[in-house]
Amino acid sequence: MTESTDIALTATDSGATSTEHSRIGEGLMTTRPRSVQSAVATGRATMIALTALTFSTGLIDAVSFISFGHVFTANMTGNIVLLGFAVGGATGLSAARSGASLLAFMAGALFGGVINVLHSHWTQIRLLKRAIVIEALLLLLATAFASSAGSKTEISPSLTYGLIVPLALAMGVRNAVVRKLAVPDLTTTVLTLTVTGIASDSSLAGGANPRWRTRLTAVITMFAGAATGAMFLRYGVFAPLAASSLLTLAALAWMDAMGPEDIQPGSEPA
Repeated sequence: MTESTDIALTATDSGATSTEHSRIGEGLMTTRPRSVQSAVATGRATMIALTALTFSTGLIDAVSFISFGHVFTANMTGNIVLLGFAVGGATGLSAARSGASLLAFMAGALFGGVINVLHSHWTQIRLLKRAIVIEALLLLLATAFASSAGSKTEISPSLTYGLIVPLALAMGVRNAVVRKLAVPDLTTTVLTLTVTGIASDSSLAGGANPRWRTRLTAVITMFAGAATGAMFLRYGVFAPLAASSLLTLAALAWMDAMGPEDIQPGSEPA
């Protein structure tokens, strides 16, 4: 079993697990059950979608931190630290902007939690698709607001809040559903435990390096997203937000094309 199938999905309908057989000459070749094939395809589609969302996080936090006055809209650990600095009197920071981001993120997470409860009968893959749809709509809204900015580099205070709120809302909804999905080392917004796992579970520490490819991919992907977002800001706030919107829509299209909604995901042991 490869690491890309760490979240390979298992079907619960025993009727869907009938094995196909193909005759080659006089022998009999047993092929993988259709349900298992669908499960693996859906698991891979989910992994790729979560990786794309991780890149999107880098884009979004590049915009929020660089252009909104040192505010995070996806990484709430960093945002709370910055909020504490601002309350403590550090210059160049805004408690109001950091507080608005935190409250909007919590509102989004609350809404995501409501979705999880109201649609608890849905498969987790379907919940993730719903969260991505909501995120895409909010990102498109923020992109539309950004396009109205009169300057590529200067944003009015009112527009700043108009961008912080939908972005933080989107990240809150996504995080609530991704947390429910519970894919190891692919939270899409937080890397602290991922980086810790790379070191503490490494062979240098006497570990077995579980899921090291997934962990390393998550770190590199968010780094690449942040670097790309910073470069895109040369063309204005609109550019990285538009890229994030398109990437989110692409992730949704990929999941629709590759993963059926009627398969329930579950994590395999490392």
